[in-house]
Amino acid sequence: MIVGTAGHIDHGKTSLVLALTGVNVDRLPEEKKRGITIELGYAAMKVPGQNSIAFVDVPGHEKLVRTMIAGASGIDFALILIAADDGVMPQTREHLSILSLLGLSRGAVVITKADKVDASLLAQRELEAKQIIASTSLAGSPVCCVSSTTGEGIDTLKQLIIKAQTHEVQQQAHPVQPALKADLQAAHFGARMDLDRVFTLDGLGTVVAGCLRQGNVKVGDSLCLAHEPTQAYRVRSLQCHNQSVQQVAAGQRCAIGLAGLERSQVERGQTLCDPRIALSTQRFEAWLTLLPEEAKALRSGTLVHLHMGTQEVMATVAVLGQSSLEPGASALVQLVVQQPVHVWWGDPLVLRDASATRTLAGGLVLEPHGLLRYRQTPTRLTYLRQQHQPLIQSRFVAALQDMPFGLDAAHWWRANGLVDWPFVPTDIPHVVADQHQRWFIAAPHFGPMRALVVDALTAFHTRWPDEVGPDVQRARRLALPKMPETLWTLLLEQLVRMGDVVLNRGFVQLPAHSEQLREADQIIADKTLPLLLNGAVDPPWVRDLAGTLCLPEVQVRMTLARLAKMGGTYKIVNDLYYHPQVVTEMASLIRKLVAQEGHVTAASFRDAVGLGRKRAIQILEFFDRIGFLRRVGDHHLLRPGTVLFPVVGS
Repeated sequence: MIVGTAGHIDHGKTSLVLALTGVNVDRLPEEKKRGITIELGYAAMKVPGQNSIAFVDVPGHEKLVRTMIAGASGIDFALILIAADDGVMPQTREHLSILSLLGLSRGAVVITKADKVDASLLAQRELEAKQIIASTSLAGSPVCCVSSTTGEGIDTLKQLIIKAQTHEVQQQAHPVQPALKADLQAAHFGARMDLDRVFTLDGLGTVVAGCLRQGNVKVGDSLCLAHEPTQAYRVRSLQCHNQSVQQVAAGQRCAIGLAGLERSQVERGQTLCDPRIALSTQRFEAWLTLLPEEAKALRSGTLVHLHMGTQEVMATVAVLGQSSLEPGASALVQLVVQQPVHVWWGDPLVLRDASATRTLAGGLVLEPHGLLRYRQTPTRLTYLRQQHQPLIQSRFVAALQDMPFGLDAAHWWRANGLVDWPFVPTDIPHVVADQHQRWFIAAPHFGPMRALVVDALTAFHTRWPDEVGPDVQRARRLALPKMPETLWTLLLEQLVRMGDVVLNRGFVQLPAHSEQLREADQIIADKTLPLLLNGAVDPPWVRDLAGTLCLPEVQVRMTLARLAKMGGTYKIVNDLYYHPQVVTEMASLIRKLVAQEGHVTAASFRDAVGLGRKRAIQILEFFDRIGFLRRVGDHHLLRPGTVLFPVVGS
């Protein structure tokens, strides 16, 4: 369990942590000189027979609220401190508001410096404490009176904290999303941690520290910085409460030594995570509550400071479904940030005004991938409201209902911080899934979509009966032009498996459709195909074929064009046709090059096949055109999940 302090400056937060743990968490010379906390401080309290309890000491100065939010975002139990001689002060109220906005419901109010006032004033402070938390998420929390100087009440407070940890172990509760993350340590959650400290140690190299938000981390695991998901770093060492360990679990504060990570590559405020859940976004939707004490409503277009864990960026608010958000009310919003952030469903957030002098609102993330257009349609708003619930199965069903083209499992996992299913998706009624459970769609959406594909192919065969069918990408444009390519590929696989359509050498056709060449064309095809096969990667052009066969060039050209429409040849450029066997072999070669380098270029393909650069470019552009590759700059990438030229045996 992680315990965090909160309260006004000079109300005894650091002294209380020292009294509870024996550790002075003020480590900076300026902190010791001025007697105030500037950076987050960390300590641990050993509990016989239980895990140690971690403490996070936050600064109380009004100019350091951003640091306080970073520290408070990872705690499980809050100690709200009120000095007996001062009473409730401005930062007491602001810190309490922040804790409430973060959804923290477990804690205690601690009246410090009890030795400095008489009994009547102490009783008054206790009453004030109960009143100030009455309208917050911490309502009903116990109130303790202590003195860090004399030790009065310290043992009682210790026992209260230990009891809270025991209760947490029994219940495994989470303050924001209890039903979703009843077990944050479960294997189906990917590990992630907001970094609040980065330093180097002799013999260990770069070390990052923070609270592990979810998942488990073991020595030897591979983790990445969320903004660089392709660059993984091996976990070299783990420490928890200054003790070397082999594994840490969600809810624990830890330090992680990472092999290969330079100090200059990482900084506080970044996110460390399992590469499988890494995501970045500049637009996301959330459920937001405006503080009741705000003087005016929050309107769309308002510029704010967004705090999420240790991340802080400027953002613009768009209130969804209504013109503004009134004080004390809650609503759906979209937040557009000025630089990418790393968020997942259920992450708590806090908004402060543009000058960072006042806390405005708080809430939690509902959808990490916000829409640029159609964000306020009734369907979208209904979907977002349905995402504001803790039961993950219900959110999955809502997502299916909102997505007419189906749901990419990997994409949905990532948005929810998952690396595996926490439930059996095929047990949910009226859900259609592909063979490998990569794509899911609600049955009411699947029927009409299936009919559109069949109708489009029927129309194509009626208009062009001599052609085998449209290629994969053309079929998508004819049937479902708005469907994302990745989902289209998965849909096509499902329709093939169900027997609705057939994939014939890269072309899509109905099972009942058959095409035949005319007798004269078949005679020419029988003569040209062996020549194309013998030519391998450098076959003869149409004019050369015509000369070799002593046939009219126009007749050879028309025959090969008809043959290409039936899938019997592949047209690379005008008057240049390749045999299907050769094209399949080149596709296999491209797969190998991509497996080695992650992409293929004109130069690497040229060297691999022994052709000139111009021909290599023409062939790669052909593979781009039919949907096997996708060009990004000078690189050609294999389209994810392509059904063209499958690996033999897959």
